[in-house]
Amino acid sequence: MRALVINGPNLNMLGIREPGIYGTESYETLVRICQDAGRALGFSKVEVFQSNHEGAIIDKIQDAYGTVDGIVINPAAYTHTSIGILDALKAVAIPAVEVHISDVDAREEFRQVSYAGMACFARVTGEGLLGYRHALELLRDRLQD
Repeated sequence: MRALVINGPNLNMLGIREPGIYGTESYETLVRICQDAGRALGFSKVEVFQSNHEGAIIDKIQDAYGTVDGIVINPAAYTHTSIGILDALKAVAIPAVEVHISDVDAREEFRQVSYAGMACFARVTGEGLLGYRHALELLRDRLQD
């Protein structure tokens, strides 16, 4: 099993950006959590990708077609705005889990809409960085069914 973890805008600023919401751990810690969890869960490869650019995220999703078995995606701010990311996820039809570090459902009203989530079979929110491990577990379970 091969997984791709995609992170959207400003996640590279973890540890600096609003630590009261996103915590004090760095993006490098997030990458390590994903790779360690992936190995422990039986993935042969977990690639972690981050971009602040919507088109780069769409390109990465399209490039995943035929090369990965599942996607974990935190589109960040693009969650609430990007029909392009939704369409890319639908086009490749790779099983995907949406993940958010914070509990987006308890935050501002505009965060209540998730376009990307419409193409995902599961959603993990409010579990901090360990939510990525949970998302990878859900993905593994889906791929093993």
